[in-house]
Amino acid sequence: MSCLGIIGGTGIAQLQDLVVYTQQDVSTPYGPPSGPIQEGRLGDARVCFVHRHGGAATIPPHRINYRANIWALQALGVSEIVGINAVGGIGEGMCPGRLVIPDQLIDYTWGREHTFDEGRDGRLLHIDFTEPYSRDLRLALLAAADSARIDCERAGVHGVLQGPRLETAAEVRKLARDGCDLVGMTGMPEAALARELGLAYAAVCMVVNPAAGLGDLPLSQDAMHQILQREAAVVGRLLLALVAAQFSTPD
Repeated sequence: MSCLGIIGGTGIAQLQDLVVYTQQDVSTPYGPPSGPIQEGRLGDARVCFVHRHGGAATIPPHRINYRANIWALQALGVSEIVGINAVGGIGEGMCPGRLVIPDQLIDYTWGREHTFDEGRDGRLLHIDFTEPYSRDLRLALLAAADSARIDCERAGVHGVLQGPRLETAAEVRKLARDGCDLVGMTGMPEAALARELGLAYAAVCMVVNPAAGLGDLPLSQDAMHQILQREAAVVGRLLLALVAAQFSTPD
């Protein structure tokens, strides 16, 4: 039975409309995941959900056990993963409240466990990462957005920084020169680890603020929270449309 994995980020601590049947405490070779994996049904689809920051959003981006999260989802039968990210907007049109399905990323993170390959079997694991997101899953998300009449940016470059601090204005100017449309903290190594295990992975990015130096007002946690609340509802509609079209299974 096909199973969709969903990784929630800031603002998506619980998955809207998910009917939870059980919570799985999965033991992995890489330590514990961010928290119990919620298993249930979204619409007519089997779904496994984990919040990457932990239930109380206490795990900072650089301390998330990305390997354990991805491994645990695969162990539960997940074949496709949608990662949800709260991001800052850099490129034209990437304004607060905008939903983006990125097609590329640039990884600026460091010191994280970026691979399952520990060199123990005498082979080096060189994955093809030309397209970091699954083309088929991206197209399915875009088709779901169309069917649900959800307006979104259909491509973009996601720059992933270390965090947990926000960026300086000079750093954002550099990101723009590098071609980044978005800036976040949790998109990597999540995408690469999924590719290593042969899992289809795509991202849904919620723009919650203009990146540093690009807005007229200082960055405000309250304003970002209000946008997250609105966008979480839109993401919920998008996921319902996705599972209805791609993952529904008979009882």
